[in-house]
Amino acid sequence: MPSIRHSERKDIEQIRQLYAEPSNYAATLQSPYPSAELWESRLSNPPGHAISLVAVREDEVLGQLGLHIEQNPRRKHVAGIGMAVKSNARRQGIADALMQAAIETAEQWQAISRIELSVYTDNLAALALYEKHGFIKEGIGKNYAFRNGQFVDVFMMARCKTA
Repeated sequence: MPSIRHSERKDIEQIRQLYAEPSNYAATLQSPYPSAELWESRLSNPPGHAISLVAVREDEVLGQLGLHIEQNPRRKHVAGIGMAVKSNARRQGIADALMQAAIETAEQWQAISRIELSVYTDNLAALALYEKHGFIKEGIGKNYAFRNGQFVDVFMMARCKTA
């Protein structure tokens, strides 16, 4: 099983490579051919409301999850997530471990009671993972994003912590 920890400066290039995989930029809102400068600016000095977790095995980054806490005073109980796993490390519990760590961090240490995400309607593996962790579909975003030459839909999902 991988270990989960906060990302560090030494992980930035591996995280960039992770999101440069075609299956990962197709499943997220990332663009092909991400620059080192882009990921350096995102991760070298993140704001206090952004948490970047990585799943690692022997210093190899297998997956990354970003947890972004809302800054509007009326939505400080809400966080959004985005995640990617290396294509050769899928179906090994990486996404599950990252999701468990993110939920624990959000709900037990950041006073987050609502976690939101969007997922492409054709990403069946991600849908199954999110539903396993208590996320429910709240709606559909029609023509939400442009991917591979066409507009695609997403499910808007959320997990609300129960008392």
